[in-house]
Amino acid sequence: MYVGLRKLRKNKQVPVRVLAGLLGLKTEASYYKKESGLIKFSVEEARKIAEYFEMSIEDIFFGGSLSQMENLFINSVKDTKY
Repeated sequence: MYVGLRKLRKNKQVPVRVLAGLLGLKTEASYYKKESGLIKFSVEEARKIAEYFEMSIEDIFFGGSLSQMENLFINSVKDTKY
């Protein structure tokens, strides 16, 4: 479960339908499955959510506690154009 993401979404009063739409999901249930951890977010989905909230992927999904190697990977993904 992505507790940090759920708290952030609720604190910012962002409806699930908004994030589901942002990710191109057809139903709110699909989003809930991701937020609850039943289905993992892709790196691209995590990037979109981070951009929406104007925060880092690390802070939203990992509470800012990543190893140096994990940070290098995420930073390399940020620079990738899709």
